Amino acid sequence: MKKTTLTLGLFAALMANAQSIKTTIDLVHVKDDKVAVTMEFPKMKSGDVKFHFPKTVPGTYSEDDYGRFVEGIKFYDNKGKELTYTKVNDNTYSLKNAQNLTKVTYLVNDSFDEEMDASKHKAVFSPSGTNIEEGKVYLINTHGFIGYIDNMQDVPYQLVVQKPTDFYGTTALVDQDKSDSTDTYTLANYAKVTDSPLMYTKPDYVTFNAGGMDLVLGVYSASGKYKAADFKDNIEKMVIAQKKFLGDMNTNKKYAIMLYLSGGDGPDIKGFGALEHHESTSVVLPEAMPKDAIDKTLTDVVSHEFFHTVNPLKTHSEEIHYFDYSDPKMSQHLWMYEGGTEYFANLFQIQEGLINKDEFLERMGEKIANSKNYDDTMPFTVMSKNVLKEPYKDQYRNVYEKGALLAMCLDIELRKLSNGEIGYRDMIRKLSQRFGENKPFKDDKLIDELVAVTGYPQVKDFYNKYIAGNQPTPYAEYLNMAGVTVNKQEIPPIFWFIKDPNLTGYNEKNKTLVFQETAALSTFSKNIGLKSTDEILALDGKSIDIQKMQDFVGYAKSIKDGQEVTVTILRNNDGKNEKMSLKGKAVLDKMSIETLQYKANPTPAEQKLQNQWLTGKK
Repeated sequence: MKKTTLTLGLFAALMANAQSIKTTIDLVHVKDDKVAVTMEFPKMKSGDVKFHFPKTVPGTYSEDDYGRFVEGIKFYDNKGKELTYTKVNDNTYSLKNAQNLTKVTYLVNDSFDEEMDASKHKAVFSPSGTNIEEGKVYLINTHGFIGYIDNMQDVPYQLVVQKPTDFYGTTALVDQDKSDSTDTYTLANYAKVTDSPLMYTKPDYVTFNAGGMDLVLGVYSASGKYKAADFKDNIEKMVIAQKKFLGDMNTNKKYAIMLYLSGGDGPDIKGFGALEHHESTSVVLPEAMPKDAIDKTLTDVVSHEFFHTVNPLKTHSEEIHYFDYSDPKMSQHLWMYEGGTEYFANLFQIQEGLINKDEFLERMGEKIANSKNYDDTMPFTVMSKNVLKEPYKDQYRNVYEKGALLAMCLDIELRKLSNGEIGYRDMIRKLSQRFGENKPFKDDKLIDELVAVTGYPQVKDFYNKYIAGNQPTPYAEYLNMAGVTVNKQEIPPIFWFIKDPNLTGYNEKNKTLVFQETAALSTFSKNIGLKSTDEILALDGKSIDIQKMQDFVGYAKSIKDGQEVTVTILRNNDGKNEKMSLKGKAVLDKMSIETLQYKANPTPAEQKLQNQWLTGKK
């Protein structure tokens, strides 16, 4: 026999791999839009085994049941014999006396295709979903491809991706082999697996350093309209501003951005946005957007996801730290995780000079207006804890509106109490120093911790009234402290399909307006029998053109109360889109809005507080 001498380092690596879960994703032999996955296990700790796919994952607030995209699952013992199992539900498989279980194989369907079927009422939010377009692109949110065994979540994973030789994988992970046809990654545990998305496509990426952090931006543009280099300068400017804003709160040395621009003959995507991870984010946007609109959206969306590296990815409660993928327990504190992060995504832009004072105030005014579409008396902690259930899940999007406004008011309150010495950012910095990635806080003790790190018991009063309580937040009162007035203004009644137009999207393939299913229909839409799942093709014969959307909106605004109106729609019936016309008399919804204005003659105290708030300086 041939003897081989191993270095201690190589020997240790081989031993680690022997105790890891080897998972192979095959992007070469794709059949019927399905990808084969094989998982090989070390010795089982128990004869009774439960194998899971996630019900939900951190950063998402819906029950998506990723196991429903899996088919043809088979379990094998160490002799290659197929083992019997019981399917408990879409996500869970139970095996008895399976101490010799060594392998599971299955096929994965992608979630993007499901978005094309309006009969499906549980479509996964696109950035947290999966996409398989053979020969074009594979968006691998790993939680949609890889499962886990109870009590083995802390076992390391060796991830092997078999890929076409001319494909490149954008990811924050480090490839450990030099093959053109295989990428190999080592991950510490299942939490790290779900924290590590990848996007494989023909190479279109740029790498650069910004603010001392190495970045890779990979882009898939359906028609080739855009290249990664088109967005580099904007991303670089944004990241430098973010790193300056965060200071020592962010310690990232690398970050990956996977940008999927949908369109062409690809799947019809409706869930535009992004999903956060410790070292990366997956972003889905429509390719039809003009470049300046994509740049602006990337600044808003990617900055939001990057700020999540502070909260909740590195500062969080036990519910997130010990996340239960099969039976998730949610935290009370979406007001901070999502609302505070959204506030940061706007505050850093004014403090670092990316937008001006008027633009910042306009954004906050829009959030006040948008928050009116939700229940202003529902305690945020209760909504957050129960966000997966009715009636709370329909209030979720308010975390980006009222949640951000709560952080804004708390920022102003802290600056007034401390004479400008500390604000919301300082509070989060101190909280992150007190806790951290490996030291979670107790969910029901957060407010005590915030009082401790700020030194102000008034923070608890604010929390009990407006976050845990049912009192509407008095925005005018807090903004007045900072030299800003809130003016109520009646605006002409408008014609529209849903009460909150911000919940409208665009289907490029069908050239239609689409609505989020949680959107409340306008009175007119209810009267004519429109459904939130319908797609709008035309209004009085005027078709939808995303390049001329202002013309369409202008016509909608010209419609008079009682005017006969014809809406042409696509309605899904048994998986097929049927073109229909709905007619009725226009009902214009009366609206009042609140506009924000800086006072012409603020008091010295108001001006000082305003300056501290908007600049972040003492």
